[in-house]
Amino acid sequence: MNDIALLLQHSSVSLGMVLFLFGACIGSFINLVVLRLPALLLHQSKAQCLEMFAPTTARECDDPPPPNLVRPASRCPNCLSPLRAIHNIPLFGFLFLGGKCGFCRQSISIRYPIVEGFAALLSVYLGSVLGMGWTLLFALGFTYALITLSLIDWEHQILPDIIVLPLLWIGLIANSFELFIDIQSAVFGTVSGYMVLWSIYQIHHKITGKEGMGYGDFKLLAAIGAWFGWQMLPVVLLLASVSGTVIALFMMMLGKHSRDMPVPFGPYLAVAAWIALVWGDSILENYLQIFNL
Repeated sequence: MNDIALLLQHSSVSLGMVLFLFGACIGSFINLVVLRLPALLLHQSKAQCLEMFAPTTARECDDPPPPNLVRPASRCPNCLSPLRAIHNIPLFGFLFLGGKCGFCRQSISIRYPIVEGFAALLSVYLGSVLGMGWTLLFALGFTYALITLSLIDWEHQILPDIIVLPLLWIGLIANSFELFIDIQSAVFGTVSGYMVLWSIYQIHHKITGKEGMGYGDFKLLAAIGAWFGWQMLPVVLLLASVSGTVIALFMMMLGKHSRDMPVPFGPYLAVAAWIALVWGDSILENYLQIFNL
């Protein structure tokens, strides 16, 4: 085991290959989480509401729970046939099947190999930048969580607490060892991240009577503050706001988005947070130099 660790530590090629395979496998699991977790959370929420407000109905309700993250095994969403082991190999399975189900021959969403490949490439890049060590391990977990949250928020406009809150606490744990920032900055970053968006939400709601964003966005920015400290929050907010505005305007120009349609902010926060992970220090340093701070 020590020999493997030494090899990965001193061989960038070996580390890159391992990270590519590992990232692709995690990407496959991310696809599963994005597909099943929202339905599972909705079922649990309905069950809790029935139990609270209509306990008699809840006991009589025989609504079967949706698939969880472990069982049943992966299957075709069209014909429900269980997939074979070779079908589940990340990237290769899609190519082996020619992009179609091996049973009913219906097309498989291109999103599956894209997410697997994206997670693999980001893993390799982080390995090349950070090298083997605890910082890389935490950065990989942070990256995979951001990909998952972005996809779920984009499709369902929710940022599940079951992912966001552990992300926050893991950031604080990592910075108790000062992997990314000192713990004092991380704690202030957590509080500041939540309060900034909460305050914007309250002001917007008072002025317009509408909800400008969800509470999940507050918690996600708090988690980002826990990872990178309060100093990085202005950079993250600026990057997220600019990218979100540009993409929303572009989609409106293409006729794929209207002014009344909700725009999930989570994916833009996630992109800005990942940029902060890799280039945040350089961006912050240049920003301070420009304004002579």
